[in-house]
Amino acid sequence: LELMEAANTLSVNRVEMNDTKIGVITSGIPYQYVKEALPEASVLKLGMVNPLPRRLIEDFAAKVEKLYIIEELDPVIEEQVKSWGIKATGKEIFTVQGEYSANMIRRAVLGEKLEIRTPAKAPVRPPILCPGCPHRSVYYVVKKLGLHVAGDIGCYTLGAVAPLSAVDTTICMGASISSLHGMEKAKGKEYIKNWVAAIGDSTFLHTGVNSLMNMVYNKATGTVLILDNSTTGMTGHQDHAATGKTLQGDPAYAIDIPALCRAIGVKNVTEVNAFDLTVLEKALKEEVERDEVSVIITKTPCVLLSKEKKPLYTALEDKCRKCGMCMKPGCPAMTRRENGTIRIDDTMCTGCGLCKDLCKFDAIELVKAGDE
Repeated sequence: LELMEAANTLSVNRVEMNDTKIGVITSGIPYQYVKEALPEASVLKLGMVNPLPRRLIEDFAAKVEKLYIIEELDPVIEEQVKSWGIKATGKEIFTVQGEYSANMIRRAVLGEKLEIRTPAKAPVRPPILCPGCPHRSVYYVVKKLGLHVAGDIGCYTLGAVAPLSAVDTTICMGASISSLHGMEKAKGKEYIKNWVAAIGDSTFLHTGVNSLMNMVYNKATGTVLILDNSTTGMTGHQDHAATGKTLQGDPAYAIDIPALCRAIGVKNVTEVNAFDLTVLEKALKEEVERDEVSVIITKTPCVLLSKEKKPLYTALEDKCRKCGMCMKPGCPAMTRRENGTIRIDDTMCTGCGLCKDLCKFDAIELVKAGDE
């Protein structure tokens, strides 16, 4: 323990002493808020919070007259420090709920507000699926069919935002399948005829398999969409147990997701290309009508995985009827000109072809193949 504490003290903690008698113990992002809100305070920034460097904390506390412990959520550091007999102020004045801010900290400690200049009126930039994302076409079809979605934790959670607005619930990782199961048990199988669960391949292997297993075991009904983009997209494209590589990039056995679903007991397992709108729509219509568990796997890799040159589409202004069908999936590469016709940004287009498939007037055409 002494060796760990010494290493902790030397390598990852930082003490910043000022002339003021106010001292703050903090860690992580609250440190940034503290530096902005209390620039005059002495600060002990903890790089590791377990085990805590007791001697360093005791020495720091002895040098200040008033000690604050600023940490978000539960008072983990605070309780440990106070158990050593060190007087400190923490959750008596700070909330245990939600994120902190510089203004909240300064108001709690000094009873003052920061003088903040009015920010520039920058354009609103809501989070959105990438151009060419295979999840976009899936959610487009889901919304077209009027289906509700029990969502999950991943980049595909962005299907909840406009204009797709296709995800109705997001609770925690793996909860999409169990939520669908719970709805069916609470409301009956007819209720979930217009519901599906949506979960990514990585999340499915992480904590969705058990929920699917539970559905089969308990003779549930319901359709599960596994959005297989061959990676862990949300956190930086890490490999997982079905990609055939370890996190270090070494070859590994790749779990066969369709075979895994069948081994669990799912009789109805369908694999489709996420961009094949006709086949996907047909599969969804068929599977949601079943009185047993079914799985649809949309097997299309994340567009960011490939470094090859992508196809490029353009919108023909003279053919565009301004109907807006191509805009419905919300691809950020597409905008309207002042006259209402569609323009495709060639720096953003990844050549997925979804807009061309939706255009009924041949106003979108391929101008460059992927290998050119």
